[in-house]
Amino acid sequence: MKQPEAAQALVQSDDVQQEIVDDFAMFSDWSERYQYLIDLAKALPVFPEALKTEANLLKGCQSQVFVHFGPGQERLEIQAISDSSIVSGLISLVLRVYSGHSPLEILATEPRFIDGIGLSKNLSITRKNGLAALIAKIKAEAALRVA
Repeated sequence: MKQPEAAQALVQSDDVQQEIVDDFAMFSDWSERYQYLIDLAKALPVFPEALKTEANLLKGCQSQVFVHFGPGQERLEIQAISDSSIVSGLISLVLRVYSGHSPLEILATEPRFIDGIGLSKNLSITRKNGLAALIAKIKAEAALRVA
């Protein structure tokens, strides 16, 4: 990737993360924000049953979380789902930031939206650990695909 393209991709990632922060700013309390996460979960694409395998099961989550990476090298297409609605809502946010981007873009993108919307202060320890495990898995997969 050329340098200007990489810089443009990071600007787009910053824009997406700012949109997430702005979306959450519309809600006055965490009960409304949790409901929004549940709504985001309902909008996730269907995760094929055939991909719900031990190999796709994310370690480090209290909930069952399945993550699958598409075969492409240029762009990392990510599918994921959880048996928990709130966790699936968190997955939706992570996919919005990372899915469809190049491995280098993913490695260069820090998940600032987590602090920006107050997730670090308002999630249980187990959900925080699961969110961190998901992002670490995505970054590890991106690192494997850097050409």
